[in-house]
Amino acid sequence: MRAGGEGERRQEDWARYWRDPDRPVEAMHAHFFSHRFHPHSHDSYSFAVTEAGAQRFRCRGALRTSGAGMVMVFNPDDPHDGEAAAELGYKYRIVHIGPDVVKNVLADVADIADGRAALPLFDQPVVSDPVLARALLRLHTALVDGAGPLVRDERLTAAVGAMVRRGATGPLRARTLPAGGSGQARAALRARTLLEEAYAQEIPAARLAEAAGCSRFALYRAFRAEYGMAPSDFQRQLRLRRARGLLIAGRSAAEAGFADQSHFHRWFVRCFGVTPGTFRRAVGPDSRRAPRP
Repeated sequence: MRAGGEGERRQEDWARYWRDPDRPVEAMHAHFFSHRFHPHSHDSYSFAVTEAGAQRFRCRGALRTSGAGMVMVFNPDDPHDGEAAAELGYKYRIVHIGPDVVKNVLADVADIADGRAALPLFDQPVVSDPVLARALLRLHTALVDGAGPLVRDERLTAAVGAMVRRGATGPLRARTLPAGGSGQARAALRARTLLEEAYAQEIPAARLAEAAGCSRFALYRAFRAEYGMAPSDFQRQLRLRRARGLLIAGRSAAEAGFADQSHFHRWFVRCFGVTPGTFRRAVGPDSRRAPRP
């Protein structure tokens, strides 16, 4: 390659990959310029959001193009290839979800437990839907950025539910709590009690739903209706409040359940407007000195 200015430099492909150690859920964030995918398929559902540029691929007998903001949808065993359709390549985020995981999520989201409903199929390999794109991006971020299991399960449920309701062939009937606000309030309160008792622990969504006495999907809706936030947000709030007390006492915020210091620092600033260090110093001896005239 000839040396030259910035415009003559060849762009390099890059990719970052994440894999769940306990179930068939994987995620990739990549920017490809020269890479070409040979025709292949996955044994999972694959949902992707194109962030920049455009990707061209052949699937189900036709040539497709996904531009920025569009969603790509592949059923298990859908053969497809792929290459850049723009000079600047294509940057995208993709999530692979095993059929059994989708089925388990849908058991909470919709009435398919009677055995008559098959797994969903998607007949459009490319769709333009900002709601789906946002749900998938939130899921991808939770997976690759090390969010806790409760956040990952919440966003997995939300993303799969959004994909099925907005893109699958054949609508599904939603499962809800019994009619009336009292059942909803009791379910939310039972979940809140568990979160308060074990705020520093990583609580799986299934355990929280079991304590509430309803499906995960019904619990998410009930909890939001009663407390104005998702269970994971409420748990984080409890941890941050505990962390404030630990900082005042000169102890580590890890005791509040924050194993990742950068994660704790980021959320502390988002919620309280100052860094943990600034907060800790503000309650130290120096803060009690009278200001100079």
